[in-house]
Amino acid sequence: MVSAIIVAHLAVAMCAPMLSSRLGARGYLVMAAAPTVAFGWLLTLAPSMTAGGTYTESFTWIARLGVGIDYRIGMLQWLLALIVSGVGALVLIYCRWYFAEAPNQRPMGLLTAFAAAMLGLVTVDNLVVLYLFWELTTVFSYLLIGYDPTRRANRSAALTALIVTTTGGLAMLVGIVTLGVLSGTLSLSAILDAPPNGPLATTAALLMLVGALSKSALVPFHFWLPGAMAAPTPISAYLHAAAMVKAGVYLVAALAPAFATVPFWRPAVGVLGAATMIVGGWRALRQNDLKLLLAYGTVSQLGFLVLLSGFGTRAAALAGVAMLTAHALFKSTLFLVVGVVDHSAGTRDLTRLTGLARAMPLVAVIGGIGAASMAGLPPTLGFIAKESALEALTYLVEYHGDGTGLTPALAVCLLAAVVLGSMLTVAYSLRWWWGAFADKRDVTAPEVHRPSMGFVAAPTLLAAASLAGGFVGPPLTTLFETYATTVPGGHESHGLALWHGLTVPLGLSLLAIGLGAVLFWQRDAIASAQATFPVVKGSDELYNETMRRLDVLAVEVTARTQRGSLASYTAIVLAVVVLLAGGALLWTVHWPASVRAYDYLPQMLVGALIVVAGVLAATSRGRVRALLLVGVTGYGTAVLFLMHGGPDLALTQVLVETVALIVFVMVLRRLPKYFTTRPLGSMRWWRIVLALCVGLTVTLLALVAAGARVAQPVSVDYYEAAYSFGYGKNIVNVTLVDTRAWDTIGEIAVLVVAATGVASLIFLRSRVQRVRGREGDPAFGARGMWLRASGALDPGSRSLIFEVVTRILFTVMMLVSVYLLLAGHNAPGGGFAGGMVAGIALMLRYLAAGRRELDEAAPFDAGRLLGLGLALSVLAAVTPALLGGKIFQSYDITLVIPGWEYLQTPFGTWTLFGEMHLVSSTIFDVGVYLIVIGVVLDLTRSLGAGIDIQSEQDQAPVPQPESTRARPAADVSPTGSPTGPVGRAVP
Repeated sequence: MVSAIIVAHLAVAMCAPMLSSRLGARGYLVMAAAPTVAFGWLLTLAPSMTAGGTYTESFTWIARLGVGIDYRIGMLQWLLALIVSGVGALVLIYCRWYFAEAPNQRPMGLLTAFAAAMLGLVTVDNLVVLYLFWELTTVFSYLLIGYDPTRRANRSAALTALIVTTTGGLAMLVGIVTLGVLSGTLSLSAILDAPPNGPLATTAALLMLVGALSKSALVPFHFWLPGAMAAPTPISAYLHAAAMVKAGVYLVAALAPAFATVPFWRPAVGVLGAATMIVGGWRALRQNDLKLLLAYGTVSQLGFLVLLSGFGTRAAALAGVAMLTAHALFKSTLFLVVGVVDHSAGTRDLTRLTGLARAMPLVAVIGGIGAASMAGLPPTLGFIAKESALEALTYLVEYHGDGTGLTPALAVCLLAAVVLGSMLTVAYSLRWWWGAFADKRDVTAPEVHRPSMGFVAAPTLLAAASLAGGFVGPPLTTLFETYATTVPGGHESHGLALWHGLTVPLGLSLLAIGLGAVLFWQRDAIASAQATFPVVKGSDELYNETMRRLDVLAVEVTARTQRGSLASYTAIVLAVVVLLAGGALLWTVHWPASVRAYDYLPQMLVGALIVVAGVLAATSRGRVRALLLVGVTGYGTAVLFLMHGGPDLALTQVLVETVALIVFVMVLRRLPKYFTTRPLGSMRWWRIVLALCVGLTVTLLALVAAGARVAQPVSVDYYEAAYSFGYGKNIVNVTLVDTRAWDTIGEIAVLVVAATGVASLIFLRSRVQRVRGREGDPAFGARGMWLRASGALDPGSRSLIFEVVTRILFTVMMLVSVYLLLAGHNAPGGGFAGGMVAGIALMLRYLAAGRRELDEAAPFDAGRLLGLGLALSVLAAVTPALLGGKIFQSYDITLVIPGWEYLQTPFGTWTLFGEMHLVSSTIFDVGVYLIVIGVVLDLTRSLGAGIDIQSEQDQAPVPQPESTRARPAADVSPTGSPTGPVGRAVP
């Protein structure tokens, strides 16, 4: 069911563009259906969750690696999923009014897709899949924060959040891999049941903690969260109050029962959590932007949450879950209220707001409830959660660390830091409500329009939940204890309640409230004191300076290594081959015992021809002659393949060499006829030495590879396996489309990308030249000519014999290409060879009659042909899995063609109709066939027709300005002045 819900979210998100264009902002109400359904289904699990049960769901994904899509929902996961889906649904409903006037409804689909990623993150059990969902939330948050790419603030904030959280995610990935290796499983629940021990396990746990801290914006990663407030307010309410930043808290809470006792874990969550709580609260006191004030308050609260969730005692675990729930409710409420204030008053600057409590009393009450819960005032959920947290921390003092290893002095310091942070929380909570709604002197009241009830419905429900939560402490205690009991150490909490009597936690809570109120009362004095503090370089400044230095370093490195010289790039690649591969030869012990130069004399003659051609190519001054000599080496290699019994390889080599020669000749048209005649310089000598080293290295590698075999080659079994596995007798083709089909599909994907890159260098809008002739166009011949577009050529450039031969050969070559495609499973050929033959046929049409003839022969976009081929190959790959088989599984298909099965002739008995055997992988080969044709067509249009167009533009006369053109004699009057249509002078 979880997979179905996540897929439903993604499916609805994909419909967002259509809904946005047809419904506008009302499409958000449709988007809200997916998280609403998820919330309703999660509520049906309540009886199981309250009883301590779990919900599991499993699908096999990568069986050989032991990776499955496994979901496991316990109390912690269930609670987070309820927050993600419930708050997500309310935020999407809220967006209906917030974005009512916005022309760009981009967040519509992104918010829903983000909700799907968060649901997957908090419910999945496999750590690899968890990491995938983790990074998906990073990507979606990047797109949501960069909501308006035209604003520099959005772009910068999105990039900062992406870099910081991705860096932490990479550290977490290393930890995941290490834990998986040590535990022998990637199941989070299995690892928590039997956590590994030792230094590596400690390192892995701390690396995962780094990922969590970066995601939840703790010191020193806290600077990215305030910058992310450049996003629209509903996005901030969801990502940075209820969802994304909770991912780190969830991971800490999930790992704490097993790893809280490892070295450095508790000091990290304790010190960094307390420091973040104080730093965020202190900076919140200085903010005038209501949203930015909440952002720093969120940083402060996240530090508090991580401290409680990760400390690893039962009382702290209970308080952490309660505080997690309270924070999601009150912070979402406050962010949404800020959006209402901003829309209604036109500003969220608290120095420009006054009298909104009278203008919007309901909104003021809603904001007051949210602020009271954030400050920990009774009777809200925030109060009972914070009192429970103070109780858990007093246990550390009372019971000498409560089994955590903290000394009483350190426990007192930690408790004092939390009280100080709570005091700051009260102060900035009061400052927020006062700034948004209170009356202020010397401030002109802005023009305010009352929001609609639909606009305030979401924050009203969230505020009501915050208020009601304070009165249901005992039931919440029973629910949350199912998670707290999984923590092995520490004392149990007294539970959540509005009244436990006159206790130390109550006194500390009242102390924090009283001192916080004093801080707010003396806000001007506090602001003056803050202004006198020495300027300290913050984490955001250090980050910006680091990124600037990194940019400078990147520019310097690029300037020295990416000079635009193909010769330099090739030399670097070949030098690495010589150093690494050649160096490895020094330690090789499997040298062949003997070397046989050739099996029979023709091989030696062909080899000698290749060597002579290579030497002549290296010493030739003419570019075309050098190219033809290089072609001789390629064709000679094809002959050697044929002599060694590889007709498929020989055929492919000949076809590839032919296409390469034609392409290179087309390129050489724009290059000088001869190479440079400059004398040999030092660099050329180095290139000669490098070439000799490369040749020697490759030769020795070939000898070592031939002599290193110590067992029977696997190819011996290919004869039988090719037919039993792939139902074909051509071992090479069966290997390509069956045995190593994954490699082939990767290679054709690279071909598609390469063709797109080549085409993009020439064509800006379309891959079709669209110059095909029409009936009656004098630039084209009539239907029935040998080559219709040859009429557009200069008569001096035409070759009648070439045109006639091309017309005859084209049809034959296309039929041969289809034959090679269909026969390739049992005879030399295949999709690649057939596509190359068809591509060469199209090249001949171009060479015979120019670019217009090419468009007559192929009047379609090569890009669509590439896409069709790739889609067909992928469809052929996955269809067997949909039919109950495996991906890339082949089936033998027998077609019975009715009719005469045998035809008696004087020459014998011929089979005219009957059975035809096909293999399903032929469909995959058809995709390869189409892709190869598309690649060759793109190359011909880019380097052939595209260069022709450039040459025509270069040779065209430069148009003269209108004022300098000579006027016709009929337009000049006898007096010399220009005349109109009837000869009158034109003023």
